[in-house]
Amino acid sequence: MTESLCPDPGRADERSPAPDGGPLPSDIREHRVLYGCMGLGGGWDTSPYTAADVGHAEAAVRAALAAGITAFDHADIYRHGKSEAVFGELLARDPELRGRVLIQTKCGIVLPDGARPGYYDLRGASVVRRVEESLTRLRTDVIDVLLLHRPDPLARPEEIAEAFAALRSQGLVRQFGVSNMSAAQIARLQAVLDVPLVVDQLEMSLHRRDWVESGVLVNTPAAADDGFPHGTLEFCAAHGIRPQAWGALARGRFTGGHDDSPAARLVAELAQRKGTTPETVVLWWLLRHPAGIAPVIGTARPDRIAACRDAVHRSPGLGHEEWYGLWTAARGKALP
Repeated sequence: MTESLCPDPGRADERSPAPDGGPLPSDIREHRVLYGCMGLGGGWDTSPYTAADVGHAEAAVRAALAAGITAFDHADIYRHGKSEAVFGELLARDPELRGRVLIQTKCGIVLPDGARPGYYDLRGASVVRRVEESLTRLRTDVIDVLLLHRPDPLARPEEIAEAFAALRSQGLVRQFGVSNMSAAQIARLQAVLDVPLVVDQLEMSLHRRDWVESGVLVNTPAAADDGFPHGTLEFCAAHGIRPQAWGALARGRFTGGHDDSPAARLVAELAQRKGTTPETVVLWWLLRHPAGIAPVIGTARPDRIAACRDAVHRSPGLGHEEWYGLWTAARGKALP
């Protein structure tokens, strides 16, 4: 790495300005868009990452910073730990970078190993150990936000509370949240915690719409086919929990140029009319919702990351009818 990843290499204070010139928010809930690092680190195997993988990660991180994104989402299982490791290498090569980014990671999933199937593990000791391992890979002394990756049916909330308290008292984690959890699961956990849960990360996009469908399918036969835990977004809004949307770009379904569906055509039309990109329109659809959804961008292509810049810097430019038009086009039938 021959030049700093930081927009302003001359400043090395702990919480330096973000790329847009403002201070870097230390509260994850103040970050409008996050960059998801699952695509970094090489293959989904245990082989070592390469110099090319580091270069690939550097290009993606540089593009995210240039777009104004300063929160980076990880998980200890991404690429068998290599996503965290290559990011840690970037931090080690550019010491000023750590003060300019917020790091969020997740734990709780154990990947399959040979004949042993994968499982979930939110035992207190496991949570602490996995955080320590993430800190080592990331080459940092603190994780800004820790999320529990998926619910563990055998988890004891009191054990999780003890783990969180230990991690916080030791200065290893600043904020806590969950991922893929319902309102009831969050409420049960929060009841025994001394710290607030500030995030619930869920799959949400113009393609994965059950989170918004559940609110209008109530008292209709179609409600039986909607598996989203109804009331979760409302619960989050009422308790200061920010929903984060993983899979926010729907893997390019509406923006890749290979889809000629009515929804993709409408996305393109709106992008042209509003002087922005299709990626921004798809993200605006999430950002326009009053739940305060923060999209997580998962692409590793610098050009597609750059195409999301307006979602970071401009207020969602979708009117009421335009938002509904996208929803109706994507669902392929009228609302009930």
